[in-house]
Amino acid sequence: MENSWPFPVPNERFDQRNEMFKRAAWDESFHDQGVRFYQEVVFKGTSGYRKLDYAFRNAAWNLEWSAALGNSRSNYGLYTWEGLPEKVKKCAETEGPVRMPPEEMTPLIKKAARFYGADLVGIGRVHPNWIYSHEFNLVTREHYPLELPEGLKHAVVLAVAMDYEGMKTAPTAVAGAATGLGYSRMAFAANLLAAFIRFLGWRAVPAGNDTALSVPLAMAAGLGESSRMGLLITETFGPRVRLCKVFTDLPLVSDTYRPFGVTEFCRSCKKCAVHCPSQAIAHGEMTTQGPNFSNQSGILKWYVDAERCFSFWAQNRMDCTVCIRVCPFNKPQGMLHDAVRGVIRRYPQLHPLIVKMDDWLGYGRKTGAETFWHSEN
Repeated sequence: MENSWPFPVPNERFDQRNEMFKRAAWDESFHDQGVRFYQEVVFKGTSGYRKLDYAFRNAAWNLEWSAALGNSRSNYGLYTWEGLPEKVKKCAETEGPVRMPPEEMTPLIKKAARFYGADLVGIGRVHPNWIYSHEFNLVTREHYPLELPEGLKHAVVLAVAMDYEGMKTAPTAVAGAATGLGYSRMAFAANLLAAFIRFLGWRAVPAGNDTALSVPLAMAAGLGESSRMGLLITETFGPRVRLCKVFTDLPLVSDTYRPFGVTEFCRSCKKCAVHCPSQAIAHGEMTTQGPNFSNQSGILKWYVDAERCFSFWAQNRMDCTVCIRVCPFNKPQGMLHDAVRGVIRRYPQLHPLIVKMDDWLGYGRKTGAETFWHSEN
């Protein structure tokens, strides 16, 4: 099965217990960092770290934290794997499943996903090794095997864009609000799309960061490429997206992997590695061995040192996203930026010049939180 994929796939499934944010809950060597990140509240007088900024950030996360918990566990709240409201359940049960040729149903599912809030949507086949072997439940601290229901052969992958102006303030709480709103919108959109598929009479399992690896699923769904910073790079928004997915047995037409020059560009660029506060992003060439067991080694790619990355998050007491801010693919849409994306795709010899131009024009520089608060947009 591995030979049928246009990019490397892992030889085995990854245990989510070893993911860095889960390790902070059980690994004694990261206990103090976990307490700082998850529990401590420290306001500063500096713009971007005041109570005002934290309140803004926490409110953006509120739907995810109160009704979804896609970062903490699977099959819960807005990400529940089954069920419909009793009031309208007969809609799904009457006359059996809606059956249409996959080529006719596919654009309707994509239309619905965009209507419910996705900025990008694609459909891909599901490789079994992208599903976590075990889940670590951050709420209960339980560790148990994870299996999807049989027959869910496709994943509808949704990308939700994060606010460009907010992200320019990274690593402040205002950028954290842009991230949090992305997660809350993910839960909202995935829940509604899963409900739509269930009302059609088919099974649908929505997921946020839980259940499966989002980046390879998004690559298989034609949404972008992996990058030096480990995140998905999309052609429209660069890395400034959050990903969720809905696994389903609804017959659909899969999209195809569509590289557009990211790997070649990342070899020349290295801006994310240079500006990473914890120097967690590799400066060198791709390798098959990650820095520690929070990486799924065995695939040729750039690995991020998750331990270094999380240590800065704990020091900062919130997420970072500096790598997203400085990435040259992180640009608003427009004729000029679209033209540059075309040049990146067609002329790899110009990549070093494009990186220099990005610096000369001041892209990726940090914007103060006060600028965000007092701008008209």
